[in-house]
Amino acid sequence: MTIEGIQEYRIDDLARLAGTTVRNVRAYQDRGLLPPSRREGRVAFYSDAHLARLRVISELLDRGYTLANIRELIGAWESGQNVGDLLGLEAALTAPWSDETPTKISVGDLTALYGDEVPDAEAIELALDLGIIAAQGDELVVRKPRLLHVGAQLVAAGIPLKSALALAGRLREDMDRVAASFVDLVATNVFDPFGDHIPAEEIPRLTEIIRRLRPLASEAVDAELADAMGRHVQTQLRERLDRMLADVKRAQTEAS
Repeated sequence: MTIEGIQEYRIDDLARLAGTTVRNVRAYQDRGLLPPSRREGRVAFYSDAHLARLRVISELLDRGYTLANIRELIGAWESGQNVGDLLGLEAALTAPWSDETPTKISVGDLTALYGDEVPDAEAIELALDLGIIAAQGDELVVRKPRLLHVGAQLVAAGIPLKSALALAGRLREDMDRVAASFVDLVATNVFDPFGDHIPAEEIPRLTEIIRRLRPLASEAVDAELADAMGRHVQTQLRERLDRMLADVKRAQTEAS
């Protein structure tokens, strides 16, 4: 039905176009998620604005929002905030922070990767606990491929597998503290000053800050790790090299 250029729908047509049910449309209206319809006698008519709102509700439900959450977002929308910006902030907060792609690997391939040191049941259980791998039927899913291959390289260098896994456990604890400190820094100094009500015009800026957290944190950790590695290599491995050179010099002296 079209009135003065405005397309209108009966409730059954609206539900069909929105990919939902008449029952849901009525429930959303009762909860205040949809604006009132136009009525002619006992017949309710809905506009394209209702259709667009229903599609937004469906999208948010698919993303795990509750109806109560959606009501809050719609309230923000109606008070002048841009829901597109709010969803952008939500997407930045919930997007995966790792760019690693999990891959499947058989127990045989996992064993081959580590050469002569065959991972025993205890080592595999520890890798499962650390989230490096996950069981999926008869196969294993490598959730952290880079960490798995770092471990293989350490084992190839002569480091026991369980020692490499113990290092992975300590790294996870250390990185958890680093990440918590970094996020707390941003939350305390960037988000907290706004309280519970962030101005609409600030949301795009906050979204960009969230998106920049990963590269900024990586740069900070990489810089400090490089500095710390340099110090420890000098203090530990350099001393060993000095002793080796002293032995060579002493042997040359005795030979002469």
